[in-house]
Parts: sequence; C-alpha cells; structure tokens
Amino acid sequence: MEYTIRKLSQLAGISTRTLRYYDEIDLLKPARINSSGYRIYGKKEVDKLQQILFYRELGVNLDKIKEIVTAPSFNEMAALREHREKLLEKRAQLDTLIANVDKTILEKERGIAMNDKEKFEGFKKKLIEENEKKYGKEIREKYGTDAVEKSNKKLMGMTQEEYDDLSKLSEEIFKKLREAFKTGDPAGELAQETADLHRRWLSFYWDSYSKEAHAGLARMYVEDERFKAYYDKDEPGAAEFLRDAILIYTGMKE
Repeated sequence: MEYTIRKLSQLAGISTRTLRYYDEIDLLKPARINSSGYRIYGKKEVDKLQQILFYRELGVNLDKIKEIVTAPSFNEMAALREHREKLLEKRAQLDTLIANVDKTILEKERGIAMNDKEKFEGFKKKLIEENEKKYGKEIREKYGTDAVEKSNKKLMGMTQEEYDDLSKLSEEIFKKLREAFKTGDPAGELAQETADLHRRWLSFYWDSYSKEAHAGLARMYVEDERFKAYYDKDEPGAAEFLRDAILIYTGMKE
C-alpha cells in the first residue's frame, strides 16, 4: 500500500512538516514523487519510519538515528528486538513510578502509611537505570560489577534528605566549576574546592573512597566522549580542567 505525505502523517501521528524535514536531511526519502509533485511512500518507507519513531521514543537524536538506519550493517529484526528490550525497561520504570503515585494517593486519601524512602524509590531507580544505560558497560569494566552494585544499593538506600543533598551538591559542583574555569588555574583555590566537592559527591555513591579511583574517573571524563560532552556542554574545555584539578587534588598529576 502506498501513502501520500498527508496520509502517512495521519497514520504515524506526526506532522507533514516532520516528514518533509526527514526528507530534507536524507533520513527518510519518499519512494517516488508522482506526476502531481506529491511525495509517495511505500512499505519500505513505512517500516523505516517505524524504526525512526522507535529510536525517537527512546531519546536518540536524529543524527544518530540516521547513522544507525542508513548503515549497511543495519539489521531490522535485531533493531526491533533491541527496541522491545528498551521499551520493556522503560515500562518497568514507569510501573515503578505509577506504583509510587498509587501509594502516595492511598496515603493521602486513606491514611495508609508510606515511609519517606518509598516516596522517592521510583526516582532513584530511574536515575540508576539511566546511568546504567549510558555508562554501565564502561563503569563495570573499569571498577567491576561488585563495586557498581554496591553503589546502586547505596543510592537506593538513601534517605530523602541525603538524596536532596546529593542533588544540591551536583548543582554546586557545576556552579563552582564554571567559576574555577574562568581562573584558568586547576591548582587554584576555586578549582581545588571544586575537586573536594566532587569527592564529597562521589562519597554518596561509592562504598569507599580512594584517590586512585577518583583520579581514574577524572581521566575517563576526558577519554570518554560522552562524559566529556556532559562537562563541556556549557564551557568547552571544562572536562579537562576538572580532570587536572582532581589529579592535583589527589596527588596523581603526572
């Protein structure tokens, strides 16, 4: 079966403008242009659009989607199985949050007790799952599965007060890092205060702290493009600056 751009947009629940943009960036080209100048899409394009929307639902950006679906090695069945696995993970995450909301409603309406730990369990679990998806493989290879599991267990066991402190500390690190970065001196007072804040932040996750592990993590912030992009998002070069500050702080600067 074939579809005009309007029919396909209605079928997929997206705008014709989105489909035109996908055409412009060579992500999804129509099968042909008919004599009236209309874009016409066939089964192949419909299947490809489904894959694109699956990836979009999972938060993958368009550049990465294009790289994936246009690669000669792209395997549709393997991709579908991967989508299913990721969506099941997402459903489990949503189920946890829904159960959390249900418990809260019962607590408010019927006075059924819900402790503070239960109230925020879903959010902490979501954080763990997101970290696992983004960095799990590398962290496990570097520090071992046992260390990662202990870290996750420690996070799940946090009180709400501790969790709030962790969130505030994370914001404080970025604020202090921006200030320190402007000085250009990783050995300066502001930079060393940033490194100390980072140590305190790690202590919320790690079962025990070591200077060697801290320095190793700082190096990974520069070596791994995902970590580097995270710290460089506001100030390009901030990841290297933080690494150098931590290496000085831990005494591991070469």
